[in-house]
Amino acid sequence: MRYNRDKIFVFLLFLLGVSSCDFSIKEQVSIEDPKQYIGWWVYGEGQHIFKDEESLEEWDLEFPNENMEELEELYLAVCEMEYFPMESKMIGRLMNDTLEVTDFEITYIQGCGE
Repeated sequence: MRYNRDKIFVFLLFLLGVSSCDFSIKEQVSIEDPKQYIGWWVYGEGQHIFKDEESLEEWDLEFPNENMEELEELYLAVCEMEYFPMESKMIGRLMNDTLEVTDFEITYIQGCGE
């Protein structure tokens, strides 16, 4: 009988030790601060693309805080046609092949000389 009590005691100590350990696994979601990207914004047939000046990579653009109809009207008013690259500065987060834009600035308009 003493042998069983020792086993139970060791087992209880083991359980107490395991239960005192913190095994909680927390999923860490890294939300990057927005970064600035300089390059060319291209719009055509309902698709917005950005070509980064530094890396020459192309990413789809998403504008979660903008009215897309107004944004398309702005692009066409400035460029006067689809697929004409507009120099711009995009501020946002790059996720896979998509740049989620939080703010943007048009840096050069053809014919304005600035």
